[in-house]
Amino acid sequence: MTKRAVKDHYENLVELKYKLFNSLFLTLPLDAVEQAGLLLPLLEESSHRGLAEGLDPEEILENFFASHRPSMSEEARAQFLFKIIQYVERQVVLIDALEDAAYSEIHRTEESNKLRQLVERVESDVLQKEFKSILAGFGARVILTAHPTQFYPGAVLAIITDLTEAVQSNNIATARELLQQLGNTPFYQKEKPSPLDEASQLTWYLDNVFYESVGDILEYLERHLDAEDLDSESLLSVGFWPGGDRDGNPFVTAAITKEVAAKLRARIIECYHREIKAIRRRLSFPEITEKIEEIEQLFHKELTNQISACFSSPRELISILNEIQSSLEINYQGLFVGKLVSFKRKIQSFGFHFASLDIRQDSRVIDSTFHEILETHPSLLSSDFENKKEEQKIAELFSINGKLQANLLTSSTSLDTLNSLEEMKEIQIANGQLACHRYIISNCRGPLDVAKLVALFKLSGWDLEKLTVDIVPLFETIADLKNSSRNIKVLYDFKKYREHLERRNNKQVIMLGFSDGTKDGGYLMANWSIYSAKEGLTKISRVNNIEVCFFDGRGGPPARGGGSTYKFYAALGKTIESNQIQLTIQGQTISSYYGTQVGATHNLRQLLAAGLENNLYHRPDRELSSSQRELMEELANSAHQKYLNFKSHPLFLKYLVEMSALNYYSLSNIGSRPSVRNSSDKIDFESLRAIPFVGAWGQLKQNVPGYFGLGTALKSMEEKGRLDECIDLYDRSGFFRALVGNSMQSMSKTNFSLTSYMKKDKLFGEFWELIYSEFELSMEMALKISGQSVLLEDHPGSRHSIGLRQKVVLPLLIIQQFALIKIRSLNLNDSPDLKEVELYENMVIRSLFGNINASRNSA
Repeated sequence: MTKRAVKDHYENLVELKYKLFNSLFLTLPLDAVEQAGLLLPLLEESSHRGLAEGLDPEEILENFFASHRPSMSEEARAQFLFKIIQYVERQVVLIDALEDAAYSEIHRTEESNKLRQLVERVESDVLQKEFKSILAGFGARVILTAHPTQFYPGAVLAIITDLTEAVQSNNIATARELLQQLGNTPFYQKEKPSPLDEASQLTWYLDNVFYESVGDILEYLERHLDAEDLDSESLLSVGFWPGGDRDGNPFVTAAITKEVAAKLRARIIECYHREIKAIRRRLSFPEITEKIEEIEQLFHKELTNQISACFSSPRELISILNEIQSSLEINYQGLFVGKLVSFKRKIQSFGFHFASLDIRQDSRVIDSTFHEILETHPSLLSSDFENKKEEQKIAELFSINGKLQANLLTSSTSLDTLNSLEEMKEIQIANGQLACHRYIISNCRGPLDVAKLVALFKLSGWDLEKLTVDIVPLFETIADLKNSSRNIKVLYDFKKYREHLERRNNKQVIMLGFSDGTKDGGYLMANWSIYSAKEGLTKISRVNNIEVCFFDGRGGPPARGGGSTYKFYAALGKTIESNQIQLTIQGQTISSYYGTQVGATHNLRQLLAAGLENNLYHRPDRELSSSQRELMEELANSAHQKYLNFKSHPLFLKYLVEMSALNYYSLSNIGSRPSVRNSSDKIDFESLRAIPFVGAWGQLKQNVPGYFGLGTALKSMEEKGRLDECIDLYDRSGFFRALVGNSMQSMSKTNFSLTSYMKKDKLFGEFWELIYSEFELSMEMALKISGQSVLLEDHPGSRHSIGLRQKVVLPLLIIQQFALIKIRSLNLNDSPDLKEVELYENMVIRSLFGNINASRNSA
């Protein structure tokens, strides 16, 4: 499809319909504020024109009111701006619904179905046997997290679903009613959600999306590969963090973990109950009907708490279904047997747990828990333990024995850490081993952190020889990534740990953090460090006959590992183990990528195809030559130094705190987790979460973490006469091409005209210029090496979507900047009007939602 055709395609599917439905929306009787909906297009026009003329947000709004509502009081103006924010939020929802309605056409899901293309190629190349062999050991898992970037409340998500259906069926009357409902449905939550609330919201996607999408994909593979013995349990699965991720979240307790596990079981039983009822309507044959009704009744009894468990295990249920299937095939010509096979496939995949609940805690909490135990139980280890070498400490920790007296511990965090380990065992007993089988150590600094966790498991009643838990170190900082291979080798060298891995099928899961890596070392260095770490970890694992499974902690935007998932995984070569693909999906990425069955099916197919293709076919652009590695190392080091200089600038954190919306993330009631890891109200860089860090730059429309240092690195090569090498690297390396492409996506979502007024600021003017200069250089050099004339020229569909969203959300951004200017001005007074300050702070908080949702992957 030509670029012009793509533009026309998007205009017809989305933009023209947006104009139609938006015209209906703006005329609905939604507000008591005078003609807010009718004035919004004028404000949008004034915003674009004002920025083009170099006006600041305060001047733009002053001119707007002077032209259209000169007699409006300050109080009325403020109420008007709040109402504009509400309108823009809902305009963004309208765009979301329109794009969801046209998802198949916009993304050309059938034409770009990489899984189908791969299967067809396998058939053409007569590689079915090899492909089935790879499938037998391959697995992909998407892990839903509760990180606070999801701004749509459940009621709004439901409206989006219904509005999407109304648009697809061209039902204008229903769409108008839904728009009116949307206009009167609150987006803002008065209180922070609890971890249980977050879990409840995300289980909606499990029930309404993943249950069917995963089943459909598995059915496709079985049908086209004649692979009835497909391992549905591990080929495609879902992980779950709400209620298990306690890193920096004091509200996640062992009791919450238990409750979330029960909720996940209830959800999957509800799905099974619904499906078995549908099957019963078709299997109306003697004897078979009775057996189906028995199953249905057992599901019902568990859901109504009449019994604790409907079946002892999924295997028991499948055994009964096998008997029914055999009877159908023998006595009823196999009528409707496909429905039964489909049902069994889902049971094999989801078990009685639906999604695997991961437990995560920071290594420093594990360390402090362990030290409190030693203080109250000094005889557990040798008296000279602290003076021993690392290897000696690890050996002693692996051999620890003893009984704890929990009543001696005073720290609630330490008690919860221990209770969560005990709860993992209880969850496995109730819902199956896969229900809760991984413990992730955030900020893992080395093998000692792993050994301390093993010791805590033993002290909590687990037998190391029966430990059915994968211990997952999470390496995040640049230093920890560089040391990761050495640290893992130390663990492999210990007999007790190797024996544990043997019991875990000789697999070691290792998580790598894109978000904190980028925050720590900048975009280019973080991505290269993770790539290099994967190669090193793969090498040392293969030497030890261990299959390393990489779990990528990816956020929404490229600055946090987001961007094109298919291109990222398709670019990994043979030097990186890729039998397993695991990644986090979080925030608006869940709703934008996996919010509908069509979208989820498409993205899961692409993910599977990337990993399977890597293992089956060789592609030259996946491998880096020694000269390309040297060039990548030079580029990463150059970008890293630029970022470190930027990060160490005395105004770096002060700029974010005073000039952005950083301080307001924790006040927005979008997630249960605090914005910083420590309990202090003061923000320091080390404790600052990656999400608000990246999100604050996104609210400024500067998106610094997604490109900063890239321009300087490429320019240094050009000045050395080596730009052709960079162009060649872009052309020949899928990894570097994906890296630059994702950075271009970040740059395409910037709008420096919004904050250009800051260059006049006495304190921050030069700092703003520093950022803008690196942005201009990064854009120039990215375009130069890619051969493109505009950002995302090779992805016109994305470019048009971003363009529409940027245009619609601009009035909201103007209002946010205006409010921040007002707050700074008021706080210059010795005795500021606190009520007025609060008014504008609320305005900033309310403006966060629409901007985040408009970007779809900005935090």
